[in-house]
Amino acid sequence: MTILFAALEKSLLVLESSSNGDDDSRWKVNEDLKGLHPTAIAIDPQKNSNRVYCGTWNNGLWKTDNSGQTWEKTLLMISNANITTVSVSPIEKGEEGFNKLFVGTEPSIIYSSSDGGQTWKIIDGFNRLDSSSTWSFPPRPWTNHVRWIEPDANKEDYLFVAIEAGALIKSFDGGKTWKDRVKNGPYDTHTLVSHKKAPQRLYSAAGDGYYESQDYGMTWKNSDKGLEDNTYLMSMAVNSNNPQNKVVSAASKAWKAHDRKNPESFLYRRSTEDVDEKWELVTEGIFESNGTIISILESNSNIKDEFYCLNNRGISCSKDSGISWEKLKIPWPKEYYLQHPWALAVKE
Repeated sequence: MTILFAALEKSLLVLESSSNGDDDSRWKVNEDLKGLHPTAIAIDPQKNSNRVYCGTWNNGLWKTDNSGQTWEKTLLMISNANITTVSVSPIEKGEEGFNKLFVGTEPSIIYSSSDGGQTWKIIDGFNRLDSSSTWSFPPRPWTNHVRWIEPDANKEDYLFVAIEAGALIKSFDGGKTWKDRVKNGPYDTHTLVSHKKAPQRLYSAAGDGYYESQDYGMTWKNSDKGLEDNTYLMSMAVNSNNPQNKVVSAASKAWKAHDRKNPESFLYRRSTEDVDEKWELVTEGIFESNGTIISILESNSNIKDEFYCLNNRGISCSKDSGISWEKLKIPWPKEYYLQHPWALAVKE
């Protein structure tokens, strides 16, 4: 059974699938956390765990222990937290059966918990890095935020953090000390991915294009061939079974990506080791580019070649490594068409 957690501007959708004898998936949809402005979702990867976290804008961090049937607010130590990202380490074990949890906020602070959100520690030493004086989020230039936290898929205490906008930084000791952004690295990372089958590799979908590192972010290579003018990237997913196969969401400019009235966005895919190989525009079964707010992407960690895509038009699935897509047959009220998608998680 597959469960999807899809965060729109005003509510969280929880979709639960079941298959009939014809292998035609039917989806049961619940709308939760209405009016709480969900921004980020993370699933605890512990085996048989139904723990999922949902961060919100100005309404704190929420958790469920029954895969989204009911939710309760956690004891995050800040009130009315503007949460911008939530991550759970895939390998670092905490206490009481939970993996280590990270929450990023605006302004830029990271909170970590090793006991499922009962107690918290503050990580803020990165704000003393040399580049910190230049960090600024364009729509709110007086501030910045933690856009993404990526605990490494292979090494404990390796932590990679994207600040929007201004830096991709890293810590090799769990946040005690930090290394600043490097020359020729991504400036405006929106999504950062590490992969269990590709040690030391980092993938960055950024406002300034696509970047890849083969040495834990010490050096980077930009690879935008085939994206044409659509080098503003928002989201990315990597095939759980094939670290060469990835899908990105793209637009020509930030305002085209996020505008509610006249957006335009695209999907591209690539499935090669060569970072100089062209990205391929996805067209089969996919949404119309005009009128589509830039998509949020996720892969199924337990089913190879399976991807999901969330945007203001609905949710689509690809079962052939992102080549072709099919829209899920679920209710999609008119008000959803004007809501920005913010996060997507897949639980198998």
